[in-house]
Amino acid sequence: MSSPPGDIASVRHRYVQAAGLRMHVAEAGEGPLVLLLHGFPESWYSWRHQLTALADAGYHAVAPDQRGYCATGPAVPAGQPDDVGGYTILHLTGDVIALMDALRAEHAVIAGHDWGAPVAWHAALFRPDRVTGVIGLSVPYLPRGSAPPVATLRAVFGDSFYMVYFQQPGIADEELSRDPAATFRRLLYSLSGDARGAMRPIPAGGGILDACTEPGELPGWLSQHDIDCYVEQYAQSGFTGPLNWYRNLDRNWELTGSWQHAKVPVPALFIAGERDPVLGFLSPERLASAVPQLRASLLLPGCGHWTQQERADDVSAAIIDFVRSLG
Repeated sequence: MSSPPGDIASVRHRYVQAAGLRMHVAEAGEGPLVLLLHGFPESWYSWRHQLTALADAGYHAVAPDQRGYCATGPAVPAGQPDDVGGYTILHLTGDVIALMDALRAEHAVIAGHDWGAPVAWHAALFRPDRVTGVIGLSVPYLPRGSAPPVATLRAVFGDSFYMVYFQQPGIADEELSRDPAATFRRLLYSLSGDARGAMRPIPAGGGILDACTEPGELPGWLSQHDIDCYVEQYAQSGFTGPLNWYRNLDRNWELTGSWQHAKVPVPALFIAGERDPVLGFLSPERLASAVPQLRASLLLPGCGHWTQQERADDVSAAIIDFVRSLG
């Protein structure tokens, strides 16, 4: 693994047996547990700034590579077919509780960004006895709707919508792995606040990278070293496991029928960038009614989708203030 930037050189790495999953975790500090769940296409590394900030504030910060990602790898032994059905929201939230058990922590505050946010929201929904507070970044909690989501997304946004495009086994997998450096460079830039709407609809017959913009230069929050770290980490597992999360959208809807319109019952914080294009179709307007103990909903000026990387200090401070407020 490439050497991390100097400010996270103190981050520790190890493997933890979380029930049936051998999970790689990055951790720093001692004290009450704060779990940091990454999104797509990221890894523990997306939390590199918050790990040390939380440690300095007196907390045990742990950022795993989640199921199917990087050093944690796929949910099946090497050489066997990767089962799409092994990446449901029940598996993903089960991994979180199993990780807490492995860390011998009865309770934790859970923060999740992008795909990590639904995992954090649902961990709080399913196991409020274990989750002291929840922080969603970029993706608000959306209660289960009345219809399977993929058909709804296709009807509203068309076949070119990225979540619909990701449903096709092997297609996006091959596209994203063709040139991983270009994949991370284009995706991370195009959804950032610096790009100012550079993300376009996927063209007919094209892929998601055709909807992205190649940056003339990297923004200040993203270095070539960062790109290299993501490329090296994804070389271990590829993109199929991460994409399988999207391929369970309808299965997740089927599995969560008992939580139809359910509300998240624990204290919560929401953080997003005001330039995040995701907010255009996942609006936080009704978040307060779905999360009765929502403490605040923060929109970061000039920030795009990659909140904890684009506005590292602001996000770290907001998380620390929220965790301290829980006592």
